[in-house]
Amino acid sequence: MIIDCHGHYTTAPAAHTDWRAAQTAAADAGTPAPLYPEITDEEIRESVEGSQLRLMAERGIDLTIFSPRASAMGHHVGDEAVSAAWTRACNDLIARVVGLFPRHFAGVGQLPQSPGVPIEHAVGELRRCVSELGFVGVNLNPDPSGGHWTAPPLTDKAWYPFYEAMVELDVPAMVHVSAVTNPNFHATGSHYLNADTTAFMQLLQADLFADFPGLRLVIPHGGGAVPYHWGRFRGLADMLDRPAVEQALMGNVFFDTCVYHQPGIDLLFGVIDHANILFGSEMVGAVRGIDPQTGHHFDDTRRYVDALDLAPDDRARVYEGNARRVYPRLDALLREQGR
Repeated sequence: MIIDCHGHYTTAPAAHTDWRAAQTAAADAGTPAPLYPEITDEEIRESVEGSQLRLMAERGIDLTIFSPRASAMGHHVGDEAVSAAWTRACNDLIARVVGLFPRHFAGVGQLPQSPGVPIEHAVGELRRCVSELGFVGVNLNPDPSGGHWTAPPLTDKAWYPFYEAMVELDVPAMVHVSAVTNPNFHATGSHYLNADTTAFMQLLQADLFADFPGLRLVIPHGGGAVPYHWGRFRGLADMLDRPAVEQALMGNVFFDTCVYHQPGIDLLFGVIDHANILFGSEMVGAVRGIDPQTGHHFDDTRRYVDALDLAPDDRARVYEGNARRVYPRLDALLREQGR
């Protein structure tokens, strides 16, 4: 199989996004939010059949690990109640997509994070996503403030109640920020990549995985700057008298292949152990155009991986095996389907 570990519902029906606008407007006005609209199965089918499903078929992707649109999580918007209602609506919609296309999508949940609100308040939605909706993981935002970084580092004990629940449920988290309000940062061009790099450096500076040896975190977008400055991080670990990153982090940290040119993929695979790389495209997502140098879509990452001179076992790990190992509930789901 070819499993894409990084997909977002960027084509959700207009009624869903219109309700979000109405919900936030009501919150600003201090009035109750309108009722969530009725969205038909046919509207959901139409929203994915001409986009994600069509591109998956064209690119030979069998299954996408699918979550709500990251930039729309909007954890900085409104208060805890607003975030909780929006999160529940987004996760319920993902569950409906998975229910309609169970052989093509597996669900990953959004969390009801809000600035200044303890992350343990999100444990209930984590449990609902896994136990009731059948999701295989969650997206965890290290910066719910929207680019101002008011939350403690991911290694702070304030996050521990959530990690304890993740380990209990045996699900990983993709470390993924949302929209940015800080005008210094472009959302996908700098904020996302900065967050990926920041998360890795936070992990390097502490002993999180000594406390949670079973915790698994996926850092998307090829690991931000990490693989491309691997010597810097190895050197910083030495300077800070920290354990070597290969031993301290790489049993628990994984990168995807959302890198949109061949030289970047070549470097990723040349630096990072193939056991730590999961195939991903973030399609349809951050970069949707056609590369004039190649004539192919930037986010058609399978082309880049196929072009690598990989041993068959390594290719199978990157395309399927690593995802099944990092997301054991996905592996169980696929086995139930006879795959």
